[in-house]
Amino acid sequence: MFDKDSTASARPPVVQRRGVERRRAILGAAEALLAEQGYEAATLKAVGERAGIPTASMYHYFPDRHQVDAELLRHHVQQLDAILNGVLENPELCTVDGIADALIDAVLDYFRGHRSCTELWFAGRNETLDTLVRGFDEAQAERLWLRLVERNLIAADTPRHVPQIAFEVANRFFDIAFRRSPNGGDVTIDEGRRMLTAYLRTYAPA
Repeated sequence: MFDKDSTASARPPVVQRRGVERRRAILGAAEALLAEQGYEAATLKAVGERAGIPTASMYHYFPDRHQVDAELLRHHVQQLDAILNGVLENPELCTVDGIADALIDAVLDYFRGHRSCTELWFAGRNETLDTLVRGFDEAQAERLWLRLVERNLIAADTPRHVPQIAFEVANRFFDIAFRRSPNGGDVTIDEGRRMLTAYLRTYAPA
């Protein structure tokens, strides 16, 4: 018998290429449905119909819709990670307010430009997606703590859970903002800014 890897490597290139193309078609269809009609509409059956792939064949590429959702969200997380890393590396941001505003603006711009991301981030949460979002928040919070300490914007003994709480709060007000408006309500976002910057300022060096 052939093991899994041997079988995969023995497939003709045209078969492998067709598989890659179909996975891309499925992910593209899922992203479009999420953006146009929301999370509830993007069922595996609806995605298959949009992609022109029979439902029975869909299970060959993804065992359930949660796997489709997870792959899409991983892509968004990677994009956001690169964007926020760029913000935190910007040497021109030298105040708590400036860094907080830049981070909030970067996430807001991305969410507004990628409704599929907000649908997965907030409406479609399950254990797998929760793990992805939580891992993203923890990594960004650690980076934020390091940058604020390095630039002497918060005290060196500030607990590491402080930026983690900040990211949890940010998730909450983004959730509220995008439930109130498909484009993210500015009033809610502005109130969130005030809350986060006031909180972080309490840890400024004496």
